[in-house]
Amino acid sequence: MTEVSSDVFGKLPDGRPVERFTLRSRWVTLRVLSLGGIVSSLESGDRHGNMADMVLGFDNLQGYINKHPYFGAVVGRVANRIAKGKFSIDGKEYQLPINNGPNSIHGGLKGFDKVLWTPEVLSNGVRFSMTSADGEEGYPGELKVWVTYILDGAILAINYKAQTTKTTPINLTNHSYFNLAGNGFPNIYDHEVSIEAKNYLPVDMTSIPTGEIASVENTRFDFKKPVVLGNRIPNELAGGFDHNFCLNCSKQRSPCARVYHQPSGRLLQIETTQPGVQFYTANFLDGSLKGKGGAMYPKHSAFCLETQNWPDAVNKMNFPDALLRPGEEYDHTTWFTFSVL
Repeated sequence: MTEVSSDVFGKLPDGRPVERFTLRSRWVTLRVLSLGGIVSSLESGDRHGNMADMVLGFDNLQGYINKHPYFGAVVGRVANRIAKGKFSIDGKEYQLPINNGPNSIHGGLKGFDKVLWTPEVLSNGVRFSMTSADGEEGYPGELKVWVTYILDGAILAINYKAQTTKTTPINLTNHSYFNLAGNGFPNIYDHEVSIEAKNYLPVDMTSIPTGEIASVENTRFDFKKPVVLGNRIPNELAGGFDHNFCLNCSKQRSPCARVYHQPSGRLLQIETTQPGVQFYTANFLDGSLKGKGGAMYPKHSAFCLETQNWPDAVNKMNFPDALLRPGEEYDHTTWFTFSVL
């Protein structure tokens, strides 16, 4: 049984209210905002039943209005990077805003993370909807989008649906920063991670995939068996991970990743219909942001497992199809299961 309630989290500068929806089951409590579909808190118990908030974020709305690294947000129209912000469809070239070195990232200057979505309360969750205008941020087609959060016991499901009037690239995900020890713990080196991937995508100096689909075998990217992160970073890969791992491309619900925090006993298991997951170890956090409870967020104080299509897929013919066409429906789901060992 899931309880769903709401309150006003704050007001935008133009006076529009931002609602906060609380989804509560026996095992998990989720809070999500109508601004950006942002997961503002996600609590579960440790092996002793002590609850902790496992995602980074802010105590007030201003933190989310200010520039921040997409804490907890829905990102789109295209998550991740598009090389030089350019792509072509049917011979027509499109130019997007450049907002990440020489590239476009996470939908541009005003991505879906900055949109006030329209909420609809469900019996066990909440559905958000919005419409992205034709030409917005340089993308073709009017795009209607629905993102649904469903909490069923210890399982959080996030479903993404979209329809377009013109052929357009699309790649939606949630950008939550997790630390299973709890918000405010200084690093994730004691987390044990496994990822169901035989291949990963090497990247260039600007984090754009080179086009090679490389085997993880005998590399620092091999997470087929559980790896304690402190054994890989900062020792083997001082900068940390920010790479796409190639998953099952069947569009069927398939295992993706598993993260275990031995000190607390918290276990996170992820399944998805997406063909990839971006594993990111918060390499660009630098302790300058003041988060929930006054916590400072240094480098490697969280991890992201962003289920999605492969980065720059719209420009790589050998990557999974990144285009949504009129008459089709974009439909993907990711499941997060929380338990203790």
